[in-house]
Amino acid sequence: MPIPNKPLLWFCAVWFALGLAAVIVPDLAYTWQICGAALLVVGLADLFAGRQRRGSVSVSREVPHALPVGTWQTVYLRLTAKVRICGWLSDRHPPEFGDTGLPLFFRLELGRWLKAGYRILVTERGRQEFSAVDLRLCSPLRLWLIAETLPVTSSVRVYPDFARITQYTLLATDNRLSQIGVLQRRRRGEGMEFHQLRDYRQEDSPRQIDWKASSRMGRLISREYQDERDQQIVFLLDCGSRMRARDGELSHFDHTLNAMLLLSYVALGQGDAVGLSTFGHEHPRYLPPKKSVATVNRLLNTVYDLQPTLQTPDYLVAAESLLKHLSKRTLIILVTNVRDEDDDTLSPAMTLLRRRHAVTLASLKETVLDELIEAPVTDFDTALTRAASLEYLHSRRRQTAILRHGGVQIVDVSPHQLPVALINHYWERKRAGAI
Repeated sequence: MPIPNKPLLWFCAVWFALGLAAVIVPDLAYTWQICGAALLVVGLADLFAGRQRRGSVSVSREVPHALPVGTWQTVYLRLTAKVRICGWLSDRHPPEFGDTGLPLFFRLELGRWLKAGYRILVTERGRQEFSAVDLRLCSPLRLWLIAETLPVTSSVRVYPDFARITQYTLLATDNRLSQIGVLQRRRRGEGMEFHQLRDYRQEDSPRQIDWKASSRMGRLISREYQDERDQQIVFLLDCGSRMRARDGELSHFDHTLNAMLLLSYVALGQGDAVGLSTFGHEHPRYLPPKKSVATVNRLLNTVYDLQPTLQTPDYLVAAESLLKHLSKRTLIILVTNVRDEDDDTLSPAMTLLRRRHAVTLASLKETVLDELIEAPVTDFDTALTRAASLEYLHSRRRQTAILRHGGVQIVDVSPHQLPVALINHYWERKRAGAI
């Protein structure tokens, strides 16, 4: 359907004003009629010419096939035209995504092409579709905008935020991991597994000196150790209703996947095997622990389309199912949101897992509760909200205290803190030989 453009609306406004003037000054009536007829003829002629421009513009889209969730990305559109033309362009990206820069204005010369871009905020994982491009082409006199929709389709996969792996790698290369909160490893030579003999260094402790080798070589020789390798880590991910809570643009489940991906990369770099088991949804998934370079890609492809459900998690069933797959001692990291009503299945599940394996419980705090508690009390409703929030936090702390008393190691942090907290916890357990 053609849309009147601003110039046509201005001409109509002037013609209407002239009509009002003709009521006061009758001599202007003939001029008003002539102007109206001219405006009608020119408008219809321009509309007819504008309709002929449909199909004169072709558009292609450039977007990566894989995108990390929670990031801004640039989408490029390439336009070519058979005639000299201008207009507006809007892209039908996935409706869950945010955008900036749309609609785009373009002006094309005959036979030339133009590449324009806009930004999208990727907020939803899984397979996503770009369905079409909407054009509003200016008629030759720019009195009309001619609407046209081009079926330019693109399919992308939105994964957990693998871009953080690149950031971690760069910081690790420059020994600047403390900038993101990762605690530096203690100096070499104080690990758990013998690595090699080398010349003594001033910073070495006396316990590292190999006196027999020093006697043979005639100089001080130190033993160098490294952290144990070939260990196993399995993430036990809650995909139930509690992980649907959102912290900013992302859900708790998205933050969990981002943290899992980053810790997996760190553990694989230390020679450990990484696996995955999910629960709290209709079709649980299991990925056996592997330590090949392709493990990160396998993790990505296993979880990229997972979404939290409305199911209530059953931790005991999840633990029993996981134990059927594990024969070697494993560090099991259960990621969920602990609540006081979990005692019926969570405590028995922790007891069952800890019989043969090392277990860490990562519980995500809901930052919105802190905001509710800090908000000023202005009326009865806000007082009730604060009281309910405090009661919820108290019961949550009571439940985590019971679990800690039972010997369960707990990482209790907000979703944004989870990646760094899990990495630091992994290093602590590895250095202590507690995996």
